[in-house]
Amino acid sequence: MRIYTRSGDKGETSLYTGVRVPKNDPHIVAVGDVDECNSAIGLALSLLPENEALAEIKEQLIHVQHALFDVGAAIATPRTSGETKKVEKTRFSEAAIKDLENWIDEMQEKLPPLKQFILPGGHPAGAALHVARSLCRQAERTVIPLKATHEVSDKVAIYLNRLSDYLFVVSRYVNLMLNSEETPWKPYGTELHRVGTKGD
Repeated sequence: MRIYTRSGDKGETSLYTGVRVPKNDPHIVAVGDVDECNSAIGLALSLLPENEALAEIKEQLIHVQHALFDVGAAIATPRTSGETKKVEKTRFSEAAIKDLENWIDEMQEKLPPLKQFILPGGHPAGAALHVARSLCRQAERTVIPLKATHEVSDKVAIYLNRLSDYLFVVSRYVNLMLNSEETPWKPYGTELHRVGTKGD
């Protein structure tokens, strides 16, 4: 089977319902944003070292990657126009949201309290998870208008919101486990920003 079909050469693609839409259709844009987040998680996974303490985190992240494919399928099946059979097939599970909340709670118990903003970074895997977090926020923003018109279920939007929280916490947890220090944010104008500057 060839990877290219030429069916999208005119700037259109198909939703799961079979309807052809432009590639900048809001549903396709949202699916693309979810895919970007998923790819960043894949990058983070590739950067995680073999570490027994992080074995469970790897399993969680792979679980999230599968769930994001489910999210994409749900977005690509508009609830207002899709066939009932297809809408039911791509209905997103609320259990996935609960999984994220449980994982967040477990990691939070082991993390030092956060008393100020931190800069994205740390270990390459932790930094990649910060990228995934920001891309998840972007995906959430593109899903909100679809949720408002009832074309995407509330559960999809809630999952993306909770996932961004999870990705923030897991990035901190990975950095902690790999002994990578967090860098506190220092507002512009502090001593940090004056070091090495010249003129006005």
